[in-house]
Amino acid sequence: MKKIFVIAIASVMAFSAGAQKIGRVNFNELVMLMPEMDAARETIAASQKEAEETYAAMVEEYQGKVTQYQQKNASWTAAIKESKEKELMDIQNRIQEFQQNISQELQQQQSQLVAPINEKANNAVKEIAKAKGIDVLMDSTQAIYFSDAVVDLTAEARKALGIPDSRTIESLQAELAAQAQQQ
Repeated sequence: MKKIFVIAIASVMAFSAGAQKIGRVNFNELVMLMPEMDAARETIAASQKEAEETYAAMVEEYQGKVTQYQQKNASWTAAIKESKEKELMDIQNRIQEFQQNISQELQQQQSQLVAPINEKANNAVKEIAKAKGIDVLMDSTQAIYFSDAVVDLTAEARKALGIPDSRTIESLQAELAAQAQQQ
């Protein structure tokens, strides 16, 4: 009796799942190729460059002070030597603090810039899915297999988000590589 009940429940679940219309979309592709993401990448890159320049200036200052200390410490009085050592420690601490803070700030900036982009893509995909009568929408990068019955909404979502047909992940990678070489 118990087996019959389990088989009946499994049959009902399979029937109801079969009645659902399932869709898929490559959400990561959409977000990465959106024009808004280009602007976010530029802002993030500019912030990273500024952080790197600030860090390099701090390290340069530290190295200059270390060189000065090594060259002149033999001729300094104890008070001057102590003051210079304290100055070196302060610079080291500032460098470490800067590294910790800037890393967190850059991550926070990226999250703030990407959140509205994700939301826009998510809303567009949901609207398309509703219009097509999709009951379940899956990210195509998370599944191993899709049958032909699953509707791919990626192309339609690309169009709704203003992503040109010629723009692909490969072309984006080539753009980013070219930008990296220029720097």
